[in-house]
Amino acid sequence: MTGIFVVSGAAFTVLMIMIIIPIAKVGAAVTLISGKHRRVPLRLMTDFTADLALALTLADHADAITLDRFGAVDLHIDSKPDLTPVSDADLAVEQAVRATLATERPSDAVLGEEFGGSAVLKGRQWVIDPIDGTKNFVRGVPVWATLIALLQDGIPVVGVVSAPALRRRWWAASGSGAWKQALDNEPEKMAVSAVRSLDAASLSLSSLSGWKDLGIRDQLIDLTDCVWRVRGYGDFFSYCLVAEGAVDIAAEPEVSLWDLAPLDVLIREAGGRFTSLNGTPGPHGGSAVGSNGLLHDITLAKLG
Repeated sequence: MTGIFVVSGAAFTVLMIMIIIPIAKVGAAVTLISGKHRRVPLRLMTDFTADLALALTLADHADAITLDRFGAVDLHIDSKPDLTPVSDADLAVEQAVRATLATERPSDAVLGEEFGGSAVLKGRQWVIDPIDGTKNFVRGVPVWATLIALLQDGIPVVGVVSAPALRRRWWAASGSGAWKQALDNEPEKMAVSAVRSLDAASLSLSSLSGWKDLGIRDQLIDLTDCVWRVRGYGDFFSYCLVAEGAVDIAAEPEVSLWDLAPLDVLIREAGGRFTSLNGTPGPHGGSAVGSNGLLHDITLAKLG
């Protein structure tokens, strides 16, 4: 017996076809089909279908908070010890996500940018970046997103990136592919590009200071001389564009697990490759290269 359920929120709707296995506490966010909803042709069932449904619901809750505070004249901003900004919206989103996870997944570990935790390599852990791109957020630049991931034994298996000011969302779960949706449009399955040579490749990267700190700014500049196009789309957006096939390579020298966890599974499920600068697979290396896979080894060699 099968049933069709829909995960619905204020901005996005995701339809899932599920075997009768319970959807595990997603609660009011999971309803029978009614009205106008967008269909996502996910595979019939994966081990993480219910977790993806929950992650999408968490993203809906986060979007409601962030959009309300984006551009607010009373937005409160502090500086963290590393001098990066944190807003009241960052704190409110992470608190809300943690509160829901404490109810819906009480046995799962949680790591977040604002309220901490320790990365674990065994068992289940949710990783949260309440606002990736806080500097953009506080200056009124719409390129920011909430990042939510579930890791199983240290490997990202569910990832959601929600950028409501851009009216876009991306998500993936192991075995179910990677998907994108612009608000009010049908969801689309993503696939990385088929570009095979650097001279035809589009590269997105971060500011030069981090590359200088690692002592490889010259190597980065050499790489930029080899590619067709260089842009700094920034933070999460670079990697989402790799998963879409719009960009071929994205790289950052200094990043944290919460910056990368959902992006890893997005790119892998879209057919690409995700490693640190030293080639270690996954989001734990403190740096990142995400690519279409075809250009990965040569990119690592150029930056090595």
